[in-house]
Amino acid sequence: MTRPGWDEYFMEIARTVATRATCPRASVGAVITREKRILTTGYNGAPRGVPHCTDAGCLMVDGHCLRATHAEANAIVQGALHGVSLAGGTAYCTHEPCAGCSKLLISAGIIRIVFTNAYPDTVATLLLGEAGVTVEQLVSDPLRALT
Repeated sequence: MTRPGWDEYFMEIARTVATRATCPRASVGAVITREKRILTTGYNGAPRGVPHCTDAGCLMVDGHCLRATHAEANAIVQGALHGVSLAGGTAYCTHEPCAGCSKLLISAGIIRIVFTNAYPDTVATLLLGEAGVTVEQLVSDPLRALT
């Protein structure tokens, strides 16, 4: 067994965080770090005090579930709730962030995003590029699925 690099390590944690997701449409996880330390985590699920999709069903509008808050947004909210600045951080996301989450990540001061599953959004790509945020796709090890 080889020791994972930092990107692989934090992405594996994001995958574990995603197992807490409560919207059956996708299990998404996010971990925000700075200087090799975890600052916050988030997964897609309903806002505090609102029934989850798994309990009340998805609230679909134009092909999107509006009941669930995205993982990246929940990770940012955790920082706000607990007074943790995310400025200068890296976001590890199981899925490529949408335009809405990209705007939030930019505004929170995230300088790097690492993702595994592509979810192409041309507006997100444009905004992240304009903001100077580094975006990298982490290619999964194909042998990992065999173990």
